[in-house]
Amino acid sequence: MRILVVGKGGREHALVRALSESPGKPELFCFPGSDAIFELAKPVAADGLESLVAWMKANAIDLCVAGEESYLVKGEGLANLCGKNGIPCWGPPKESAQLEASKEFAKEFLVRNGIPTARGVATDTLEEAVAAIGGVYPTVLKFDGLAAGKGVAVCPDEASALDFLDDVFTQRRFGAGRVLVEQCLVGPEVSIFAAIIDDQYLIFTPARDYKRANDGDLGPNTGGMGAVASRQLISQELLSLIEKEIVQPTVGGLRAEGLPYRGFLYFGLMLTETGPQVIEYNCRFGDPECQAVMPLVEGDLAAFCLAGAKGELREDLIRFSDGWSVCVILASAGYPDSSRNGDKISGLEKIAGARVYHSGTRRTADGGWETHGGRVLAVVSGGDTRDEAVSKAHAAADLVTFDGLQRRRDIGILNF
Repeated sequence: MRILVVGKGGREHALVRALSESPGKPELFCFPGSDAIFELAKPVAADGLESLVAWMKANAIDLCVAGEESYLVKGEGLANLCGKNGIPCWGPPKESAQLEASKEFAKEFLVRNGIPTARGVATDTLEEAVAAIGGVYPTVLKFDGLAAGKGVAVCPDEASALDFLDDVFTQRRFGAGRVLVEQCLVGPEVSIFAAIIDDQYLIFTPARDYKRANDGDLGPNTGGMGAVASRQLISQELLSLIEKEIVQPTVGGLRAEGLPYRGFLYFGLMLTETGPQVIEYNCRFGDPECQAVMPLVEGDLAAFCLAGAKGELREDLIRFSDGWSVCVILASAGYPDSSRNGDKISGLEKIAGARVYHSGTRRTADGGWETHGGRVLAVVSGGDTRDEAVSKAHAAADLVTFDGLQRRRDIGILNF
């Protein structure tokens, strides 16, 4: 089997490694990829979406796996182009990927299908947004479009709200787009992932990520400073409730509205006093949750995704460990506001019994590694118990150093 994975970050590194461990030993390719990914997969000579799909067709690719969200909605859409060329794609077409690409589209979908979610209103200008907030804080502001995980702000007061609105409407930090003003929900968060194949689905291992930059869940919002995953993270009763009130209505809504879907769907949930509510959808695996969840997936992921892309749910091909997995992110100086590149990374060779996924690194002339992005590395360990996984992950992370390294030391320890 010949598989191409689209993306370049830690999530894609985790997906490529999981696919490489499938019994059939598929031949792997990646675009645009990274130096670390290219130790497991071959690079692809393409300069955009259309040339990429043409390359896949010319090179008899059996399966395309969408890792990075932007390609699903860029141009004609990755899955759409694959479909036109007879290439099975594990990832939804552009019209369905609007669940992630447009916060407004997602909110309207949730409301139409009676799925629990926060109240929200779309606004076109800074003045409209301020009026919609109505002086009620905290409030949640969401840029209506893709923003590399930085388009959402939980604003405790007017000053922070005005700063974000200035970024969106005045500075145009994320490009043109509206802002969704939402009610601020309170409670623990949980990430639920499902493989959706038309009207069927399979729920993967639940996870929880740590979005704030500093220990104690303080500091600025980030793309994620770590994650914990386990079938034991939430009760079976709660998971059943989530399936009944959120997953099933989502799958039913997609079918009823003529939105085809074959791929991973992420449900970002808030566990409020009145029950679980949807914060957001992502039309792919989360990052860094993917790095925590993938080591718990056993069996033949490559064959599972190929069957799914062709419309068949093969639950028999994979299974999930009952243990725990903890992912600790090592970030560069300046993150999340900026990132510093070129700092030498030391200690990777000392790590044993843990997985290291590269999110933002590059090879140096002497064969070493240096920082090349905001989130640099994900260090992941597992264990039969949460304490064991936490201890192993942090011990492994202790071995890695580079100038300006930022890290939370309560990943897997702090409960929400």
